[in-house]
Amino acid sequence: MKERGMAMTDNLTEPAGQPGQALELVADSGLSLTSVVCLSIVVVVLLLCYLIADRQWKSLPRAPYYEKWILFWLWYDAFTHLLMEGPFVWISLVETVDTSQNLLAILWKEYGLADTRWLHSDPTIVSLEILTVVLDSGLALLLVYAIVKSRSYRHFVQIVLCVCELYGGWMTFAPEWLTGNVSLNPNNNALHLWLYLTFFNGVWVVIPLLLLYHSWSEMQRVFPNHHAKSGLSRLFNKKK
Repeated sequence: MKERGMAMTDNLTEPAGQPGQALELVADSGLSLTSVVCLSIVVVVLLLCYLIADRQWKSLPRAPYYEKWILFWLWYDAFTHLLMEGPFVWISLVETVDTSQNLLAILWKEYGLADTRWLHSDPTIVSLEILTVVLDSGLALLLVYAIVKSRSYRHFVQIVLCVCELYGGWMTFAPEWLTGNVSLNPNNNALHLWLYLTFFNGVWVVIPLLLLYHSWSEMQRVFPNHHAKSGLSRLFNKKK
């Protein structure tokens, strides 16, 4: 009976190893439980932004289909700056992400595995993020308003926002490139390199460039052969 009981105990404990095997498979793929949680948060934010953008787009008369995706991007841009980068700025001003026990630091501790500057309140990173949280998020929300209300300053704001995003991306990585990439992907992890660093940061390069092209195309359409001189041009070219 004792041997049978021991056998039954062994049988009960063996299946417990199956979740462990699943976790090992996840670990082998480069994903940790924290990675899964953080990526799940991103997916939820993406879904929320899509629902908001879709509802707004449907309320616009004769709005082109691409406007829905522009609105989607702008909401995601604003939410990322405010809800994700905002806590990073706050934590970095009072302590560091690496030493923080705040739940809001979990996301940045995970990203810090790909870029260690985010763990230790790097002055350049924090300075850029303050501007990003305050200026870029405000511009993104203003641009949403301009699109929904068909304001004339829409493309001016769109151009300014895109230039800010591109400049911020350059100043985030250029100093690191010039100093030998000491802080980037120190663990030589493929997930950190291609998903965290390349994909998530590359999106903030590709989409602003596309939106700049969109604004340029709209200006070309509105002013195809515009040769009229502005008041400033007339002032400087005025015959004496």
